[in-house]
Amino acid sequence: MEEKEYGIVWKDRAVSLREDFVNQLYRVIDPELGIDIVNLGLVYEIGLDDKGLCTMLMTLTTPGCPLVDYLENDIRYVLSEIDEIEALDFQLTFQPMWTMDRISRFGKIALGVAD
Repeated sequence: MEEKEYGIVWKDRAVSLREDFVNQLYRVIDPELGIDIVNLGLVYEIGLDDKGLCTMLMTLTTPGCPLVDYLENDIRYVLSEIDEIEALDFQLTFQPMWTMDRISRFGKIALGVAD
């Protein structure tokens, strides 16, 4: 099963847990922009298999961003609070490149960016 919501592709068991995922990931704030990674549109895909392996595909606003370790540590911390997750396979991609079109309406308002 696969669905798309919040600009994220949800796979397998993550579909039924997406509210738990989103509520946790709202806590991961990009320190340069002051907005969470969900509203920035940095998260592309989240899956959760029957054995508890969570796969997460995301990007950053720019290649070479020095915040990758900081964000990954925060992501691992907040997702560890979801009981169904046994392990996390964190993957970073720049295909497709992030654009401001991925920012949610809330994120644009918070950043003062015209929609």
